[in-house]
Amino acid sequence: MDGSNAAATVTYGSEEAAMQAYLRQGEQRALALGNRGPIRFTASGELHPDILDAYWRCGFYVFEGVLKAEELADIERDVKEILDRLPAERGAAVDAKGRPALAIDCKAPTLLWSKPLGDPFGGTDLANGRHPVKMYEPQAAADAPKEVVYLILGSLQFSEAALRVYGHPQLLAVAAAVNGPDFAPFNEALFIKEPGRGASVAWHQDGTTHWKSPAWDQGIHGFNFMAQLYGCTAANGVWVVPGSHKLGKVDIKTMAMQAGTERLPDAVPIIAGPGDVAITNRQSLHSSFANTSKDWRVTLNFGFHRRTSVLGVRAGGVHNKEAVYDADRIRERARLIGYAIDARHRRFPHETAYVYKPHADQSLSYRWDDEAKAGIKDYNLLDLSI
Repeated sequence: MDGSNAAATVTYGSEEAAMQAYLRQGEQRALALGNRGPIRFTASGELHPDILDAYWRCGFYVFEGVLKAEELADIERDVKEILDRLPAERGAAVDAKGRPALAIDCKAPTLLWSKPLGDPFGGTDLANGRHPVKMYEPQAAADAPKEVVYLILGSLQFSEAALRVYGHPQLLAVAAAVNGPDFAPFNEALFIKEPGRGASVAWHQDGTTHWKSPAWDQGIHGFNFMAQLYGCTAANGVWVVPGSHKLGKVDIKTMAMQAGTERLPDAVPIIAGPGDVAITNRQSLHSSFANTSKDWRVTLNFGFHRRTSVLGVRAGGVHNKEAVYDADRIRERARLIGYAIDARHRRFPHETAYVYKPHADQSLSYRWDDEAKAGIKDYNLLDLSI
């Protein structure tokens, strides 16, 4: 698992030539959008307006070089340990070495499984039916396992390195610039796109709650950060239809029918290198194809909301059961931000730690220690899903 030398074992069969042309053309369109570069701030400390303009224009932006080699090495160690501890198969209590498996005692939804190169959500009623179009499912190699884990929810409880990324001061400053200084958390996950096995994620928009709200606008459902351990390509990365976050709820079935394929003609891939972090509007129409390439994709995914989008709002029911989010629940869920800031400062003391305004305003302080580690088990039962 080094992100580069795994052998590709499968193709798209008779569709391979058309798929490869689509990947090449999509990459060319993506790199011409003008929505990538390092995180930049103005002399007064504000996120550079050119970045915000490009983000709101396209619905995503690629921040280059955010995570350095030392931090990527920390993340890789944790990811390898996580993968080594996965259940030997769905429902197993032990891993392949006979040890108690990761997350077997978790109450919250944690491990999502798929057949290799499958599409577990497309064309089903799962997740409120928000993935209406089935993606093409290539045939996996004969020696592939019956199922693979492709998504791990509540990932901060399993990786201190991921928690430290969550507390990155520049990323949190971006969150404040987009969602306001009182931004609220959403959820966190680890996406695993193994070469020749990684599942697809069918076309969808993430928001479920505010589509018909009188206050609806292009940012009401928040955004996700996607930090890349090995980078991502047109073949294994997320694809986005630029500008679709401005359109409201789109008719995905009709779009695919008009295109005659799930390869939507206006979509572009998120192209990123190791340590790059993409920010993607949750209302953007997006997907990813089955990973028939030779490259791993490991993505640390974590999102944030405007506080006004969640306070007093009933849960969307995708990441947790329906509930009304009050100030106490938001504060309890946001303790992960406090723990992340402290954990990061301990690992990278040369950085200026981020000051999260809701914690500062309430004189709340959080210390990352053994008690805190034990206390975040199943923290994602409190995810703020809208």
